[in-house]
Amino acid sequence: MGSNSAKSPMSDEHKAALSKGRAEGRIVREYLEGLRASKPKRGRKRTPDTIAARLEKLEAELAVASPLDELMLVQERRNLSAELDAMSNTVDMAALEAAFVSVAKSYSDSKKISYQSWRDVGVGASVLKSAGIGRGD
Repeated sequence: MGSNSAKSPMSDEHKAALSKGRAEGRIVREYLEGLRASKPKRGRKRTPDTIAARLEKLEAELAVASPLDELMLVQERRNLSAELDAMSNTVDMAALEAAFVSVAKSYSDSKKISYQSWRDVGVGASVLKSAGIGRGD
């Protein structure tokens, strides 16, 4: 049992590769989360103006609502206010996309992610082309 139990120090190249992988992973995750958050919802698209108009109408309905209706209207008001807040925290997809394009090829190669897998999670063909990822990848 003369084995040396001391770990050999990590090389600078290995540390740099780990750091690069973490940075690329963060950029890819933020872009994919942005795609999901900005994905169009079904139905009529609401605007801040239509939400404000509904909130105003809702206040009038609250004044004459039964206790059960009041509960439902209070919840709707809370939901609409949260939706309005979310609209004001818009995601800068252009910046996220530019960062993604700069690392996607390297990340894709290191993780062996195919073109079709990127497409399946919603990454556009033009974005992949800009990143240098083709159908054969």
